[in-house]
Amino acid sequence: MTTTTLPGASLIADLRPEARNAPESGIVEVVNHGRLKQGLIPLWVGEGDLPTPDFIARAANKSLADGETFYTWQRGIPELREALARYHTALYGQPFSSDRFFVTGSGMQSVQIAVRLIAGPGDELVIPTPAWPNFAAAIGIAGAKPVCVPMDLEHGRFKLDLDKLAAAITPRTRALVINSPANPTGWTATKAEMGALLALARKHGIWIIADEIYARFVYDGSPRAASFHDVMEPEDRVLFVQTFSKNWAMTGWRVGWIEAPPALGQVIENLIQYSTSGSPVFVQRAAIAALEEGEPFVAQQIARAAEGRKIISEGLLATNRVSLAAPDGAFYQFFSVDGRSDSRALAIELVDKANVGLAPGTAFGPGGETGLRLCFARKASDLVEVVARLQKALAAR
Repeated sequence: MTTTTLPGASLIADLRPEARNAPESGIVEVVNHGRLKQGLIPLWVGEGDLPTPDFIARAANKSLADGETFYTWQRGIPELREALARYHTALYGQPFSSDRFFVTGSGMQSVQIAVRLIAGPGDELVIPTPAWPNFAAAIGIAGAKPVCVPMDLEHGRFKLDLDKLAAAITPRTRALVINSPANPTGWTATKAEMGALLALARKHGIWIIADEIYARFVYDGSPRAASFHDVMEPEDRVLFVQTFSKNWAMTGWRVGWIEAPPALGQVIENLIQYSTSGSPVFVQRAAIAALEEGEPFVAQQIARAAEGRKIISEGLLATNRVSLAAPDGAFYQFFSVDGRSDSRALAIELVDKANVGLAPGTAFGPGGETGLRLCFARKASDLVEVVARLQKALAAR
């Protein structure tokens, strides 16, 4: 009997299991299915349709013209770290020092470094789900184990059950991973919930990895969402992962930051050195411009998202085929279609039949399997068209 071995199978089998078992992105699978479709409206990834503002690009161009193309500070140029301190001081109403900030080559690198700082083989990190899939993947690549705690759905809204979260903590737990406002659900923690989460971490002597990337995108009239900054002390074990991608339309620039206790500075610098050896200076100059000149643009982004949220939530509810609650924060609508439980198949079907690109809930872990995520950070006319297409496609079933 002859056995057939797939080309390269032996090579793949020889890889480390952390790399070999890294999951294919369920979002990218749908993107690749519909990427080349003419006229498709892509709402499947976490970015809007506005290009980076000119004032940010001009700062990068000037830096390039000035010849700033050499290696630089591993922790980030001092000017950007100081700008980050000023930005946080204004946003949170308390003083920040620049030695808390470390510039990275994206929010994703911030996540990777944060996980590497505290976790490895045999360790566990607890994540409320549905959650951005890159959290669990980053944990797995580090050799650790993501422990998913599905959130409860009450009256169409996701709710964090602190007792369930506490029950998931074991002697192997190294951290809670908390994303608020949350991708994909829009769940947004209250200040009281932030305090309770911090108390839980203190009780067990574990870390918090805090993703507050969407903090500016809230819809109750507040200037920002509640933050661990509102309840923590300087010595608390909290690592903030951040990016310039969302607020300032810089997804393609790949620049972010970590905020951490200054005592960790040399260790974080070392991890940056051995991964990217620092971020390009011209990108960092652009980031400074974003922080110092970008408030009008951020306000425009938030206003557009608020309008998009209204168009999408009202339009989907009008189908009488959809279950949803308008999100409290971030810029995603997470919803399910009555009678459809396979969100992967449904997302591909909507690419083919409605020419609309959505992310399948299967990508976001336990509790998200039946849902679809729609990014509404887009111009109103496109979203009106999306609603019309979805209404037609859902009515045809």
